[in-house]
Amino acid sequence: MNKQNSRHTGKSRGIIIIIIVVMLLGITGWTGITFFFLSAVPESFMVYITPQTTTSQLTEALSIQTGENNAKKIITLASVLGFDSTERTGAYKLSGGMSVYKAASKLSRGSQTPVRFTFNNIRTKEQFADRVSKSLHISKDELLTMLNNDSICNSYGFTSETIPALFIPDTYEFYWTVTPNKFIEKMKQAYDRYWNQERTQKARSIGLTPVETAVIASIVEEETNKKDEMEDVAGLYINRLKQRMKLQADPTVKFALQDFGLRRILKEHTMTPSPYNTYYVNGLPPGPIRFASKTGLDAVLNHKQHNYLYMCAKEDFSGYHNFATTLPEHQRNAVRYHKALAKRNIYK
Repeated sequence: MNKQNSRHTGKSRGIIIIIIVVMLLGITGWTGITFFFLSAVPESFMVYITPQTTTSQLTEALSIQTGENNAKKIITLASVLGFDSTERTGAYKLSGGMSVYKAASKLSRGSQTPVRFTFNNIRTKEQFADRVSKSLHISKDELLTMLNNDSICNSYGFTSETIPALFIPDTYEFYWTVTPNKFIEKMKQAYDRYWNQERTQKARSIGLTPVETAVIASIVEEETNKKDEMEDVAGLYINRLKQRMKLQADPTVKFALQDFGLRRILKEHTMTPSPYNTYYVNGLPPGPIRFASKTGLDAVLNHKQHNYLYMCAKEDFSGYHNFATTLPEHQRNAVRYHKALAKRNIYK
């Protein structure tokens, strides 16, 4: 069909729709018809439709945003245009000033609007799956099952322990109806873009893989939220790895115990048998203890060159740390910190 015939068909269809709506609503007079079709959405808003969304539910949702009259007009026009909620599941942005006809046409065509998905400060896969399910039309349980399935994780080059390294906190765009598989595939594309040749080579020069970089970054981010200290902390753990010392990172103990509220790590905690407890095992834990951010990853890739092997939170509770190169120096720092904890009656 050539463009001229296509335009002619479109105009004819529009005229037919107008006639049908006029007949259905009993609108009389040119003024009434014009008023109907020129009615507009007052403000921009999102409409979310699932296969279970009923006409009355959709009408109510539209009424809240556009008013009852506009909502009924949109629903009527959409029905004439063949709208079916079971086939038009999705998220749709209806823009301010958009005519009711264009709004109805958008819904009936299934012309979805991409939605933004932002995540950060995530520790566990459970938290991540929950965050995803609240932003996209993805079941938390279904996604979590996939992230715990070694066969699925292996297909992307990860294990169920290392899969958190795949998801780099940022803002992404998806269609609300994206499937779990497509969601993971797009996140893998973002992962591959971040881990370009330059960063991969930088990690290799340190003796790390991208996943190992993410594991260290996750520990660094749990140790400090001070960006100007992260490269020092990263350098410390890399030093310990090179000297084959146990990392003895307190955050790994919290992760092993799944008790993130612990304020004081005691000897009994450090004896917890777990592959994540770096007081108990040598080397890195089997996977990240949080979803490492670009800031944390970059801190590892650009870690400070120093001789620090020990660190202890400062006794002023500023969030910063005292670093040490020798055990006696570290022990003196630790005594000051423990006294400060006791003074505040913090014993666990």
